[in-house]
Parts: sequence; C-alpha cells; structure tokens
Amino acid sequence: MEQTVEEFFHDFRQEMLAGAEAERTYQLEAFMDVVSNELIETGFVDGFEHCHYRAQKGMRVDGYWFNDESVVDIFVADFDCRRELETLTRTDVESIFKRVANFFEASLEGSLEPDVTTPEYGLVQQIADRRTSLRQVNFYLTSERVLSDRFQSFPDGEVGGIRSTYHIWDMTRFQRQHSSRGHKEPLNIDFVELFGDGINCLSANLGSDSYQSYLMVMPASILAALYDKYSARLLEQNVRTFLQARAQVNKGIRSTILNEPKMFFAYNNGITATAQDVETRMTSNGLQIVRIIDLQIVNGGQTTASLFHTQRRDKIDLLGIFVQMKLSVIDSEQSEMVVPRISEYANTQNKVNAADFFSNHPFHVRMAEFSRRIWAPAQQGAQRETKWFYERARGQYADAQSKLTAGEQKRFRAEYPKTQMFVKTDLAKFENVFDDHPRWVNLGGQKNFARYALRIGREWEKSSDLFNELYFRRVIARGILFRATEKLVSNQAWYNGGYRANIVAYTLSMLGEIAKRKQATVDYQRIWDAQAVDDALLQVLIIIATAVNDDIIQPPHGISNISEWCKREGCWARLLNKADSIAELLPKGFWGSLASVDDNRREVKTARQTQRIDNGIEVQRQVLGVSPSQWSLIRQEGANRHLLTPKEIGILQIAEQMPAKIPTERQSVVLIEVLAKAKQEGII
Repeated sequence: MEQTVEEFFHDFRQEMLAGAEAERTYQLEAFMDVVSNELIETGFVDGFEHCHYRAQKGMRVDGYWFNDESVVDIFVADFDCRRELETLTRTDVESIFKRVANFFEASLEGSLEPDVTTPEYGLVQQIADRRTSLRQVNFYLTSERVLSDRFQSFPDGEVGGIRSTYHIWDMTRFQRQHSSRGHKEPLNIDFVELFGDGINCLSANLGSDSYQSYLMVMPASILAALYDKYSARLLEQNVRTFLQARAQVNKGIRSTILNEPKMFFAYNNGITATAQDVETRMTSNGLQIVRIIDLQIVNGGQTTASLFHTQRRDKIDLLGIFVQMKLSVIDSEQSEMVVPRISEYANTQNKVNAADFFSNHPFHVRMAEFSRRIWAPAQQGAQRETKWFYERARGQYADAQSKLTAGEQKRFRAEYPKTQMFVKTDLAKFENVFDDHPRWVNLGGQKNFARYALRIGREWEKSSDLFNELYFRRVIARGILFRATEKLVSNQAWYNGGYRANIVAYTLSMLGEIAKRKQATVDYQRIWDAQAVDDALLQVLIIIATAVNDDIIQPPHGISNISEWCKREGCWARLLNKADSIAELLPKGFWGSLASVDDNRREVKTARQTQRIDNGIEVQRQVLGVSPSQWSLIRQEGANRHLLTPKEIGILQIAEQMPAKIPTERQSVVLIEVLAKAKQEGII
C-alpha cells in the first residue's frame, strides 16, 4: 500500500530529527543535508555547500553550488520544523523566491558586505567575481510543506541581467521521487512549445513489441539549446560520470564546427539516445516527433557538450550543422536493465567508460553482496549485531521494505539501521579522502564519484581480488570515521556553520598522511570491532581539524571563496607542508594506536588469497549451473562456425562429462568466456 504524503512527511521529519540529534547539528542544517543529498543523488545538482544567511533587508539563502557550466545553484529553505503538514501557497513561494533573488542581485551589485569570516562572504564575493561569466542562476526552494494545488510552477526570468530558473521541491515532490524506486523525475521535452516545430524522423519498425526506434537528424542548435536548458540532466548517469572526469570540449569536434561546419554530419559518429515515451504526428513533410519523455543521451554526451560550449565560447552560429540520432523508446520497467547495456555497447570506443560503474558493475554487486552477508560487531552496550546496507542502485533500501509487513519492516530496520545505509557517492567519499585525493572530495559528490569510478574501474581490471571482505570492512571503518569527524567538527566552538565538508575531507586526509609518514596506518580493524571511534582518536581529530580550519580560512591573496580554494591542488599542497608541525601537536600515545604498514600488507595478502578462492568457487558454481547438453551444443555449433580454439574445444569436452569430470578453476574461467561468446553469437 502506497504511503500518503502525510505519512511520508512524518517519517521524513522523524528521520531528519534523528539525524540532527545523531550528528549534533542544527535542525535546519540536517534538513538541508537530507534534501540536498536527494537532489545530488537524482542528478539535479552536482553538489551543495551550506551557507545560512539572513538579513533584515528581506534576503535569505541556505546553500549554493557553482558548476562548470557557468551556472550557480542557490538554495533557500522553507523550514520551521513544523509538527504537522501545512500548505505552501503562491504568496509564500513568491515571497521566498523574492528574498533569495534579492540576495543574488545585491551580491552582483556588490552592495552586500558580510563579515569576512562567514561562509556568505565567500559566496557574495564569488558571485561578484563571476558576474561577467555567469549565464544562469538556478533557485531551489526546498520546503517541508506541500505546494498548493492551485500553483505548480514559477516562470523563468532574469535577475540582474542573468537568466534565472525556479525549482520548487515540496514534500509531495520529494515523496514522488522517493517512491519511484530509484527512477529519477523524467524530463518532458515539448519541441513545438520550445522550438516552434517537431523534429522530422523515420520510424525504424523492428517488428518487436518491446521497444520502438527512430532515426532523426537533429539540428545542432536545438541540441545545444536542450543542453543549455537541462545541462547534465540530459545525459544518462554513466555518460555524465564519464564527462565529469574529463575535459568537456573535444578539440576535434570544436575544430570541425569552426572550420568545416558543413562536414560535421559526415565526420561525427552521431548520438545514441533513449526515451520512456514519444509523441509523434504526421505532417505533409512526413513523420515528426513533437514530444519526448525522459530523453537520455547514452552515447554522444561529449558531442552535445562540445556543441554547446563551442557555440557559447566562440560565439558561433550552429545553423546548418546537423547530428544524426538513433532514439530507442524503452519503457520504465525495462530501462534499468536495458539502458545501461545500450550505453555500454554504444561506448565501446571508450574502454574505461564501458566499465564506468553502472550500478550492476561487478564491483558494486560484490560490495552489495558483502553488505547483505557480513554482520558488524555489536556496539558497546548493544546486544545484537547489525549490518551496513550498501545501496548500489537508488531506492533499494526502501524497495527492500516495500512488501514487508509492519513487523517485518521493524526487524529489517533493526538489522539494517537507516544510519548504516550508504550509497555510491558516500563510498567514494570514504575512500578518496584516505587515498590521497582530498581535493576530489571537495569537488562535490558527483565529480568525486566520477574520479573514484575511473580509479577503481582500472584497479578492478588489473585485479578484482583487491576488493574483498577486508576491503569492505575497511570501507565501513572509514565511513564510521568520516561520520564521526563530521559530528566532531559541528561541535567545535570555532565552527561557524560553513566549510564542514572541506574541513572533514582535509582532516582525514591529514590523519592518513601523518600516519603514512610514520610507516603506519589507522587501525581500521579496531574501529570495525568497536563500530565506533575511541576517545583518544577523537581528541587527535580535534587537534588536526582545528589546524586544518585555521589554514583553509586564510586562502592566498586574490581568492575570496574558501570553498573554491579547497578545490585547488594548492590547498592540499600547503597543508602537506604543515603535516610535520601538526604531528608534533598530537599526544605521544597516539603513535602506539596505529597499525604497522607491514601488518597491513600481510592482512591484504591473506584477504586477496581468500577472495581468489571465493572467485574460483563462484566461477565453478556458474559452470555447474549449465547443463552438459548445453555445453555440448556450444561445442558443436562453435566448432561448425569456426568460433572456438582447440583449447576451448578440449575444455568443453570436459564440461560435457559433468559431474563425472569437473573443470578446474582455470578451465571454468575459460568456459564462462566461451559461454558469453556463445550468447553473443546467438548459439544459446
């Protein structure tokens, strides 16, 4: 039975209050953490920085984020920790948006002069510094109320000469997103409304009821306009991840646009895209697509971004440039499985991109499997053990409970507490801060994950045995340490409500650096065993965090925004120069609590050997799951088509004799590869 918006509100409120109490943060800060994480996870924004500012002049702001598209997202909260669900009226919306727009306009004009030590000072300066390059400001109103049925949208406009868009996220919209089982809110693109006409197309009738396909010739100007309006939301998640880890303008594409625009169609490979639904009409010029629901570019993201950026930076008219597009209409039920495959096969020219961390990538599957199987020790004073739930695909935690009775849900939450649920962007944060990548963490959740995906993708290709139970337990220990440091920073007298994410990232990176210089490492096993950080280590973290804060709030001359300074290599380089002096401040007892690098290497070696055995058992299990007659069919058909080597034929003959003969682990690996080849060739 689907949850009502009132029930969702009360659950949301209780979880938010529990989070505020657990993290010892203000309720408003906890509210913004919850809603901003939701927007980041669904791809609406790339990141979020807290910045709570009030003024008597009718101004308010609660957070912001600058992205690489010359766009700033500014957040304003409608939050008063209301006990009951109330209605957000048109008058309320207009008043709230007016206050945040006033703040932005005053920042552009340079008429605001906040205290230099506050987060809003950096935001105001950054807006002023970028006023000539900013092309758009997105205002996000996040509310704990329900938007009135009489009012559903706020028209786009201009503030201070800069295009402005307005987005309202109320409890109904959050509930809709939350109950969509991981499916994001789809784009609804009406070409007639936006551009005055539909897009001519050819219907590629494949004789299949599963999906429709269309071939289109897209005007480059329309493609760039769509990217301008929807930005990265237009790109399928894994393509977005891929682009965030690389330069966005392809030099070859740009050169063709500038020098040989009429040859663009001939030189470019075109775009592969998917949609949930399309609306067509027949005209005197043939079939047209007039509306697309949930357009997602799964190959050609770099082409799309390059068209937009070249048009904007070089002031080029894209008239006369066209791009071929193959559009597959996949219904939402099949999209989770089919769309990643289309993306993977369409991007075979980019090997790393093909392994660019789809939610069903073997790494994520293995981490999720560990999280469902491995019990964490009971915390001090608790009687029962628990598990950490890794949500490799959005909505899995809620989905796992959707068909349970009330009693079963209670048992599920006791086994998997909500505070022990973590997602891919969390995992990337926990890991990157300790693996010499603190600057990446400060780039925001999506960009940090993109960097992590590329790194782990390469490491997985070299040796998947690295990612074993020891690795999983270390991830959890790092997560416990990360969240404990967040709570600790919030409680410090010097903490002014800003830059917590930056302070936490550099504090933990510094902890790892100091330990490394002593040929040691943090004792993650101790944290895992206790499921907590002991008081002695907390005191060390306070000392390091204080030193980090003192350093980052003094950026070099000419840099006014501390968050922007924290994204630069120079910030970490300057902190590294102070590592030895910070180490001298730490209590002598700290050094004895560290684990030696040699002990750690031995543990890693043992864990890899165990994982290798587990991998061998798993691959043999898969081989045994295929009948001898099927192996025989593969051998006969494969030999007839000259698809098999003599070695493969010999191993298949062994598989045909199961269970009298059992293939070895190495032979099983070959058989799984042959099985994949057989499926690809249509033998089975």
